[in-house]
Amino acid sequence: MLATVRKSDEGYIARFERTLRHSPEEVWSYLTDNDKLDRWFSELSVDELREGGFIKFDMRDGTFEKFEILELSMNSVLEYTWGEDRVRFEIHKEQEGCRLILIEKIARITSHTPKDLAGWHVCLMVIEALLDGKAIDRDEEWPLWHERYIRLIESEASV
Repeated sequence: MLATVRKSDEGYIARFERTLRHSPEEVWSYLTDNDKLDRWFSELSVDELREGGFIKFDMRDGTFEKFEILELSMNSVLEYTWGEDRVRFEIHKEQEGCRLILIEKIARITSHTPKDLAGWHVCLMVIEALLDGKAIDRDEEWPLWHERYIRLIESEASV
């Protein structure tokens, strides 16, 4: 299921939602434990897991971009900057697992927006597969979802 994208006062909000058959603690570990984080987004690492701490993005050229952690509630909320945008993960306990919500607050739509949205979509697929003991190839899936997000953003921009 594609993310929903809607206009907001500050730009746009993309929202992804997944129901997982795993505990909030298990899901949280994939967002914050560097060994597990590396399995679904190898460029990211947690530098300091606290509000005001940082998530680092390895640019793969010897440099790193630092994203500040804006909100942190263990096993529940992780929000950090993402360039000009913000990324927020919310985990809500449910009877048979949890609901994982990813919200990207997008300042403005650019040609890179569908790439980011496809990336987050595939990352969520990979997290779910890893939790289920399976594997998904990010590089194989991404082009398929990228095309869908290009169409979604084009339709959103025409409204």
